[in-house]
Parts: sequence; C-alpha cells; structure tokens
Amino acid sequence: MAKVNIKPLADRVLVAPMEAETKTASGIIIPDTAKEKPQKGKVVAVGPGTKDEKMTVSVGDTVLYGKYSGTELKFDGADYLMMRESDILAII
Repeated sequence: MAKVNIKPLADRVLVAPMEAETKTASGIIIPDTAKEKPQKGKVVAVGPGTKDEKMTVSVGDTVLYGKYSGTELKFDGADYLMMRESDILAII
C-alpha cells in the first residue's frame, strides 16, 4: 500500500476498507447489488492521541469497525474512512 500524506489529528484513524466478500462460504457468488458494506480494514495512518489517552492501534493493523462508522473520503483515487479510535471494535 502506498504511503498516504494524510496525518489524522487527536484520536482519529485513517482506515482503508477491505473489499467486500464476493462469495459465500458455501460457494454462492454474491452480485454487486447484494454486497454488504465491508466492516474490516487496514489502518493507514494514526493520529497522536489525546493528552489523556494514547493510541492503541498502529499503522498496518487490521481492524473491525461498526457498519456505519467513520466518514468516507476519497484521496488520490482511493477510498478511505476517517474515524475515531473509539469507533474501532477490535484489532484482528
């Protein structure tokens, strides 16, 4: 993944969403219109944290986040999500 020139502020995290599943576990192909929004992504950039709390995620971590978490943005032709660290549910 290319280096991104975005530096999140405070406790914000920039996440690159992973591709939505194209096949079910049993092998059924999911059409584009039925695909669900991905809830897994790779951390691309991390803010410095707040004075009270340090950041627990780091660049390169794969994370799970809520379905409607973060703000979608497009930068240099790629899609990203900017969210607070508290919107992240788990590190995989």
